[in-house]
Formats: sequence, C-alpha cells, structure tokens
Amino acid sequence: MTTEIEWWDYDDADEMAEAVAGDVAFIIGQAIDERGGAVIALPGGKTPLPIYEKLIDAKIDWKRVTIVPTDDRLVPMGDDLSNVTMLGKTFLPRGARVLPVTSEAAEDYKAAGRAADARLQDVHWPLDLCLLGVGADGHTASIFPGPDLDEALNGPKERRALGVMPDPMPPEAPVARVSLSLAAIVSAKALMIAVTGQAKRDVIEAAIAEGVGSPAPIGRVLAETELPVDIHWAA
Repeated sequence: MTTEIEWWDYDDADEMAEAVAGDVAFIIGQAIDERGGAVIALPGGKTPLPIYEKLIDAKIDWKRVTIVPTDDRLVPMGDDLSNVTMLGKTFLPRGARVLPVTSEAAEDYKAAGRAADARLQDVHWPLDLCLLGVGADGHTASIFPGPDLDEALNGPKERRALGVMPDPMPPEAPVARVSLSLAAIVSAKALMIAVTGQAKRDVIEAAIAEGVGSPAPIGRVLAETELPVDIHWAA
C-alpha cells in the first residue's frame, strides 16, 4: 500500500498557521453540515499554537465540536505539561467540548490508558480529523520508541487509546503518557501533519522512504494510512 502524501510548503509559520486553520475549519464545517457535529483530535506542544489562535476566529458553531488531545502526559489538570489544559484554555471559551483523555498524575499508566480508551468509546468515531505533530525522534502523538511501541502500532483495531512509557524518556517532559493508537489515527476521515524546521522534514522524508519497515513511529503511521495525507511545513 502506498499512501498518497502531499507536501505544502510555506515561507513562515504564520503563513502555515493560516492555511492549516482554514483547512481544519473547512473539515469541521463539513462534518457539522453532514451529521450535526464534528470530532477532531489535536496535538499539544508549541508548533500548533499559532494554528489554534487563527482557528478560534473561524466562523464555526463550536458548540457542535468535540476536541480530544492526540495524546497527553500523565500530569494533573492545570500542569504546564498538560495538553488538555492548553486545548481547554483555547477552545472552551468558544463553546467547544474538550474531552480529557487523562487528568491526573496516575501511577499506573497502563490503567490510565485503559480508562482513556473507555472514555473515547463513547465518542462518535471515526474522527473527522486527526492533526499530528512529529518529534525530532520521529514520534507522533505519544507513539514513542519504548516498551509499548508494538502495542501502540499493532494492538486491536478497536482500541482507541493506550498508556505509553517512552524509552528513552524525553527530558523536556519525563512522564508517562496516554496516546491515540495507530489504528485510531489512521481510521480518521482526514489526516494532516503540521511541522516546522528542516530537521523534522528530514525525519519525515526518511520515514516515508523507509515505509512500513521504518523505525520511526511516524513512518509506520504514514505507511498504514489509506487516505491521502497533507503535510504542512514551514522552515
């Protein structure tokens, strides 16, 4: 299977944010028109913040939108490392529903993953959109190298989320995580990636070339995706 991938290059991050926000707004509007609601998965981190700042100004009936994090760190709600806290601060004032996949510093990350999966079973599926970032090590969402990588990539198709312990632990956020599974990501009706910097472009291009045998999680995700994927990149 060869995934159809289209690169969109921009002069700067602001231009990229404008374009991605426009695409996300269009997908949300389409879902609302078709069935009265939209469910989207959005990443944390710094790269997507300019996208979200433009997206909240779009003419969207936010009360019909459910947002879930693509992944989150096992930290208390309100912690600087909490993705759902950042998404909540951004989108709750607009009236969107922001659904936590975790909200505490759980000691048992596997149990936290099972709880997140159960919570997501109550959400309309598949996702209308999954927007991904990519790390310098090739991870995406919180599908990291480590003891849970195989389960994240090859677990049951019906599993939407799981607990993940990265190895090595990222120094900027040395905690366990909950992540959407590969199956949950590739089942989305639309899949987009937004990244900045030449280093991440190099990582993604290498992962694409390696295909299904890629050691990078993003390579595996892209190799398993049947829909076309838009990769938005700014230097």
